[in-house]
Amino acid sequence: MRVLVVNTGSTSVKLRLLGPDDELLEQRDIEATGEEAPTGETARALAGFGPFDAVGHRVVHGGPHHDAPVRVDDRVLERLRALTELAPLHQPRALAGIDMLRDLLPDVPQVACFDTAFHSALPPAAATYALPAAWRARFAPRRYGFHGLSHAYAARRAGELTGIDPGRVVTAHLGAGASLAAVRDGLCADTTMGFTPMEGLVMATRGGDIDPGLVLWLLGEGRLGYDELRDGLEHRSGLAGLAGTGDMREVVARVGAGDADARLALDVYLHRLRAGIAAMAAALGGLDTLVFTGGVGEHNALVRSRAVEGLAFLGVRLDEAANAEARPDADVTAEGARARVLVLAAREDLRIAEEVRAVLGA
Repeated sequence: MRVLVVNTGSTSVKLRLLGPDDELLEQRDIEATGEEAPTGETARALAGFGPFDAVGHRVVHGGPHHDAPVRVDDRVLERLRALTELAPLHQPRALAGIDMLRDLLPDVPQVACFDTAFHSALPPAAATYALPAAWRARFAPRRYGFHGLSHAYAARRAGELTGIDPGRVVTAHLGAGASLAAVRDGLCADTTMGFTPMEGLVMATRGGDIDPGLVLWLLGEGRLGYDELRDGLEHRSGLAGLAGTGDMREVVARVGAGDADARLALDVYLHRLRAGIAAMAAALGGLDTLVFTGGVGEHNALVRSRAVEGLAFLGVRLDEAANAEARPDADVTAEGARARVLVLAAREDLRIAEEVRAVLGA
């Protein structure tokens, strides 16, 4: 089965056509801003791709109803639209992509694959918020977790690359959005994102963990309105709030030039990252493999090096020369280290194609 994978992000639509043996047959990245899908350019790109049998879409939030991939129909879309408030940066664009492909290819089966699904079996201790029982009964809030397609692929790929059981794995998906997952035997034991993709690590424009008391204080006494607060937390926090840019490449370059704001931004980012990795290791009872993936994780040697500096107590050390030259997929473990350190390409497309074939019985 030839599967077209559609990954609609904040600034682009990524199209990948995978063959029956997961060979990459065609690829195209189309610039897209706002919530409107670039229908014309996508149609022109697909005209040059050749035939395919199914479409798989990356969808960030599956909510309580979807803990596995599902064939798209009107009922599924209605449920996914209701989740837009929980993932406002991503859900509208994914839905726009689905609508676009359904219009362009009405006879081709389409499957929604969810970033939350990998975390759906989190242990109750990791999934539950300590909120009043009445709230939990009425609203059923839980920690959903995100980036699951990337975490699931990276954990499995770790074993393929090393040729051994990767054991207790912490996967670090570091991009514009960032999260960690604790994985053992292919199952997620804990993760850093929660009810929405705002919880957890410092990200490009999101600040991660923030005291809810601070949020309440900002809303009180006429300090900030709801819309202003939400916009600030989603779009103007994180690296952008500390350094004026969400681009880690620019932050690192400015650190090298002696910029104090950029140095603070990087230090805060790494402080939270190291603490998060240690917390994930604690959920597993130790650490055997640490994986870096995502745009920052794959390409920023300084972030990897500085993150690992504070994790020697977990047996993590990397080979600085190998790290500086690493191109995914690579093993950058230092000789004699107890835990492996890997740099892996984020290949959600492979995971999505696998899930599409499973849903369609191919």
